[in-house]
Amino acid sequence: MKLYVHPLSGHSHRARLLISLLAITHELVEVDLAAGAHKSPDFLKLNRFGQVPVLVDGDVAIADSNAILVYLARKSGRTDFLPQNPVEEAAVQRWLSVAAGEIAFGPAAARLITVFGAKFNADEVIARAHRILKLIDEELSGRDFLVTSKPTIADVALYGYIARAPEGNVDLSSYPNVNAWLRRIEALPGFVEFAKTPVGLAAAA
Repeated sequence: MKLYVHPLSGHSHRARLLISLLAITHELVEVDLAAGAHKSPDFLKLNRFGQVPVLVDGDVAIADSNAILVYLARKSGRTDFLPQNPVEEAAVQRWLSVAAGEIAFGPAAARLITVFGAKFNADEVIARAHRILKLIDEELSGRDFLVTSKPTIADVALYGYIARAPEGNVDLSSYPNVNAWLRRIEALPGFVEFAKTPVGLAAAA
């Protein structure tokens, strides 16, 4: 397998994190976004949207980070990471939607401002980040992970942008359950760190 990523992309990190947690042999290919490599004809053959990550498995190319998580869990037969119980699988899918929605437009968007100079309204996206973090903190009350007693791809999908939320000036200090959850994920065998950027609150840490 080949996994095309960018080190500062949280979407890339979630794919890289799962492939490492599953101990799947792979080649990591860094895509130079600054040089426009993601818009090259060869890359666009892999993903017409010109985005990372992309997973190439033989003749199959899987684009979209959450789709990659589903593919890897199914391909490896790891029903702990993607439960087959209908209720638990539905819960995982709900959190994947949160990752693509509230997380992307909250903590991820706030970080895009400081790391990449995105033109979002900082107050708006930071407020949105705190709304979803409060909900997640309440969801994690009395439990170790989001869906089951073990980590699933739901946890993997949410980890990166929450862990690096301080880079977008989103303070995590008011969310003890979220912080404990982050530490549990970081203690998993095969965990790989999401590259840190000294910006936002993280610059003063």
